[in-house]
Amino acid sequence: MEKLEDFRPKKKVFVGLSGGVDSSVSALLLKEQGYDVTGVFIKVWQPDFIECTWKEDRLDAMRVASVLDIPFITLDLEKEYKQGVIDYMIDEYRNGRTPNPDVMCNREVKFGAFYRWAKEQGADYVATGHYASHNGESLIKSVDENKDQTYFLWTLSKEIIPSVIFPIGAIEKKEVRELAKKSNLPVATKKDSQGLCFVGTIDVKTLLKQYIEEKKGDVLNEKGEVIGSHDGVMFFTIGERHGFTITKKSIDDAPYFIVAKDFEKNTVTVSHTPPQEKSGESISLTSTNWTMKLEKGKVYEARARYRASLAKVECVDTTTFKVIEGNLVKAAGQSLVVYDGERCIGGGIIC
Repeated sequence: MEKLEDFRPKKKVFVGLSGGVDSSVSALLLKEQGYDVTGVFIKVWQPDFIECTWKEDRLDAMRVASVLDIPFITLDLEKEYKQGVIDYMIDEYRNGRTPNPDVMCNREVKFGAFYRWAKEQGADYVATGHYASHNGESLIKSVDENKDQTYFLWTLSKEIIPSVIFPIGAIEKKEVRELAKKSNLPVATKKDSQGLCFVGTIDVKTLLKQYIEEKKGDVLNEKGEVIGSHDGVMFFTIGERHGFTITKKSIDDAPYFIVAKDFEKNTVTVSHTPPQEKSGESISLTSTNWTMKLEKGKVYEARARYRASLAKVECVDTTTFKVIEGNLVKAAGQSLVVYDGERCIGGGIIC
């Protein structure tokens, strides 16, 4: 006689199937674990001045769904992506800030419009190929530290997290490739996508220059002397070391880093020394999201750039942190993501 649980309906999960190896193996693992899996390819807006790639990615996603013998759906979220990610990014750069489009893509598209749509279709869970995990309340760093993507996921609220699955968060990238090959997935050797979330390999500055007019400006050294030129202060962020021209060369051929921007005068100041916040300086945040209660005076770890080393910060209140130790480059519009040990407890946008 079969056990009673064999007759229970399988939990329904919609997995974002991008056509890449990470999401494909996520779908594979979910099916092996007994879920009722549906693959969903999210179609987003792409600029008409770059090579179209979504059709090839969609075809790869369809091939994976066929191999796994799971239903496949194409979900058109062009409008949501254009408004919530691209338009937001352009407006932020126009106003002298440095946004993070991948963070907004997760908030507005994958765990925004896609999540809501999946729930309306009766899904118990949504899943993606992100390298992260969670404990039901807060995000947990990936086992593969080099691939950990919790930095881009800090906007996930504690209300949404229980309905999200990250199937590959507990395994390393090399194992993901091995699983794909072992199961004969057609994307097993496909290269990882680079560049702007969903759009592809286009350089962000190339995209921006289609919408924001270039404006020649001066590059200054720390003494205020003009030593070069650039195409517009709005295209740069603090800490950047490329994209501007140095015409007044020095004996020291070390790289220059942008350490300050003057939006009104359209100038950038560069130095051979990389910028970083000094101990005791405060960082103010807006649009914060916390998955657990912050303790005033407690020292947490934080990063303001993906893959940057973690710095120690002291919690002043829910929107203010004080730098205690470590290299932390502050740029308005970027995300400050806060960790308590292995837990990513949230973050905010740097003012």
